[in-house]
Amino acid sequence: MSINLDDPRVVEFDVRTDEMLVNMGPQHPSTHGVLRLVLRTDGEIVSQVEPHLGYLHRCAEKIGENLTPRQWIPYTDRMDYLAAMNMNLGWALTVEKLLGHQISEKARHLRVIIAEMGRIASHLVGMGAYGLDLGTFSPFLYAFREREKILDLFEEACGARLTYSYLTPGGATADLPKGWLQKCEEFLKQFEPVIQEYHALLTTNSIFVKRTAAIGIMSAEMAIDYGCTGPVLRGSGVDYDLRRDGEERYTEMYDGYAFEVIVSRNGHYPADHDYPPVPKEAVLGDCWHRFYVRMLEVVQSIDLVRQAIERYSTASGDWGQPIKLTTKLPKGEAYLETECPRGQMGFYIVSDGNAIPWRVRARSSSFCNLSITADLCRGCLIADVPAIVGSLDIVMGEIDR
Repeated sequence: MSINLDDPRVVEFDVRTDEMLVNMGPQHPSTHGVLRLVLRTDGEIVSQVEPHLGYLHRCAEKIGENLTPRQWIPYTDRMDYLAAMNMNLGWALTVEKLLGHQISEKARHLRVIIAEMGRIASHLVGMGAYGLDLGTFSPFLYAFREREKILDLFEEACGARLTYSYLTPGGATADLPKGWLQKCEEFLKQFEPVIQEYHALLTTNSIFVKRTAAIGIMSAEMAIDYGCTGPVLRGSGVDYDLRRDGEERYTEMYDGYAFEVIVSRNGHYPADHDYPPVPKEAVLGDCWHRFYVRMLEVVQSIDLVRQAIERYSTASGDWGQPIKLTTKLPKGEAYLETECPRGQMGFYIVSDGNAIPWRVRARSSSFCNLSITADLCRGCLIADVPAIVGSLDIVMGEIDR
């Protein structure tokens, strides 16, 4: 049957769309905490993204100006609560810098063991949660299966499984228990071949590649301009890692350790690994590369832990006695950044000569990494927003302090 367009009963339809504001979060599972994203959309296309913070504010920095440095350690745990050991370490090194305190050789290797195990545990959560963001549940279960074994080891060392307060100014709250190193070595031996399962589930999964390759492309210049750090920066091809390039007080912790910074160089990574190559669809600086940097850093941390265990077993000195709770601080200030799983975490302390600091501040890696969201999401599909935000691997406790 033909249609007579001159018939007045024929109606012309206007298929143009209207702009719409969509709230994503603060309870959305893909916003990794209480992050609220306001999306301005035209149909399925996102024209603007505005992150809103302020749902988790704990006044941690102000509390730090009312407690002694050792008393404030539990508050650092609750910043990046998925890498609490690394938060403890950053604050401890900053306080030791102000005090001019040097730890023993044994305490130095103990810190490397704990910090790199914390990096593995953190990247496992990042990998598993990223699978959830993109619609697959199995990687999350696989990741938490192995993470639980790391938490078992941490529990043996300090009695806690999430917020540890273990690494502290002066060293650690206790030495590693008898038999702990053997259990750690057994875990690494069992864990290393399991990483291939993660690559089968995500890295080489065709659906995962289509959801992440050539999505959220961040150039090296853009990453530097926004102050991005960690795997987010290295996934864009910038060769920078504070464990190698940071301040001497921090880099000396890794003196004598053999490791190569995991960074994408024109889409290529260090050749001495047996893991999947970069898919042809991937573009340097996209979501896939940021994910892959973390996967390779897990392998790197395994090697660093093994080196640290060997050195710790033969090192001189004790495990590092914590400073006294009421130790007076010299007048002055100190700032130090460490390479945490999500990037550069900095702590700043100012003292007027009392036991309680006059000022305490923290520089969050996740805050800077999140600030690039608007640029990355401009022009993408609504379905790509979880893929982009998830690739940044943010923790809101670190952002909204």
